[in-house]
Amino acid sequence: MPEKWGVIVIDLQGDFTERKEGSLAVPGSDEDYVRDVENTTRQFKELGIPVLGTQDWHPPDHVSFATSHPGKEPFDTVVVDGKPQVLWPPHCVQGTENARIVIDNNLFLAVVKKAEDPMIESYSAFQAGGELERILRLNGIGRVIVYGLATDYCVSATSLDLAAAGYLVVVIEDLCRSVSPETASAAVGEMRGKGVRVVATPGEAIEEMRRNSG
Repeated sequence: MPEKWGVIVIDLQGDFTERKEGSLAVPGSDEDYVRDVENTTRQFKELGIPVLGTQDWHPPDHVSFATSHPGKEPFDTVVVDGKPQVLWPPHCVQGTENARIVIDNNLFLAVVKKAEDPMIESYSAFQAGGELERILRLNGIGRVIVYGLATDYCVSATSLDLAAAGYLVVVIEDLCRSVSPETASAAVGEMRGKGVRVVATPGEAIEEMRRNSG
């Protein structure tokens, strides 16, 4: 596995933020949080670390939307292809204002879109057609710092898939927000159990980089 570091910012989109009064706003994703993410991401880029983003990019009839299931409400659960699926309010619909990434897009080397298939939910950007892995390998990146929205869904799913594929993964908790404390705690425990290094602050992530740079 290559030794170069990269950063992956997960789903910093309007519909997931309180700042933009999003339809699926994650608690704590206010103006201060968005500013902290943008400032830290800029600092990583200034250190010469490639920065990638991920972006939910749903068609309007996506299977995860409650509106696609007559009689169902947001946060109900249905079974799709034999698996439970939480139903969400429509969010991050392709081409809408609140599907946009809310930090400076010039920070990103590339942005990986996911959940474009109306019948497949994709919490993990690593499962989005292989594009993320292709970009990482093309740029010689085998070690990644991950943060964004939300800890208990797309951050953990992406991080677990990266770790399973052999990447060294560091998640910065202070730059994540979660849907609920209970599911976030479970997600952090699972990530740590699978070899993901979960740290509190960007400074601790930089220390991990220094300790693990070849």
